Amino acid sequence: MISGAASVEPTHSSIGVAVAGAGLSFAGRTIFQNVSLTLAAGEWTALLGPSGVGKTSLLRLIAGLPEDGGVTVGSVQASDGYPLAGRIAYMAQRDLLLPWLSIIDNVLIGVRLRRHGNDAKDRQKALHLLDQVGLAARAQDRPAALSGGMRQRVALARTLMEDRPLVLMDEPFSALDAVTRFRLQETAARLLSGRTVLLVTHDPSEALRLSDRIALLAGTPVQLTDAGSLPDVPIPRPLDAPGMAARAASLLQQLADQDARDTIATPGAA
Repeated sequence: MISGAASVEPTHSSIGVAVAGAGLSFAGRTIFQNVSLTLAAGEWTALLGPSGVGKTSLLRLIAGLPEDGGVTVGSVQASDGYPLAGRIAYMAQRDLLLPWLSIIDNVLIGVRLRRHGNDAKDRQKALHLLDQVGLAARAQDRPAALSGGMRQRVALARTLMEDRPLVLMDEPFSALDAVTRFRLQETAARLLSGRTVLLVTHDPSEALRLSDRIALLAGTPVQLTDAGSLPDVPIPRPLDAPGMAARAASLLQQLADQDARDTIATPGAA
């Protein structure tokens, strides 16, 4: 919740975000509680952790989305004191393109829903964004005509079309092959430069390549910890940047050690 009046109008430039007292429970079972997270304005933060630990739930809490079957608590506040509603773009793991619409109309879906239509200026912007992701020539195609990587590039263009200062990304590259993932990471880093981005991932190499800071969500009970210093190389970092391999191995070992502890602590765990 946001309390108090601010003396300036909300901005659409980069904003910082503070999450405090975040908690998640299902059927009375606590998944995590009292989690705090700060997103620095204009930077990428990676939320790294094993599957099922609650990463997506924390992302949805920030987005103000209800958790199906679960209960979330906590406060989320923008650095300028204004509500985040209307200033968030969300990119999911699945592209969620509407099969009956053309590619360009999928990019324009948010504009269409808010304004019940779109004008020539909107379509020009959408076409420019499709050009930025290398798909301007496919603007009139339907999603079924595109590969998985192409569809996810359309989803990125749709996210950019929203032109929001805070971008939440829920494992958007995890279903892609290695080469496509590598290229789309570069495209996303370039096109989202200057935005505040929270990237949920279970891949240490991806977290290291794309983030200014890594927050590790793991443990029993689940805790959020800072993953430590990152290689002093601008993002997107090349995979052979100094220190990358060692840090990736260290993060992977942390996740593996935690998984082993959780397995021992859970009777009958496989």
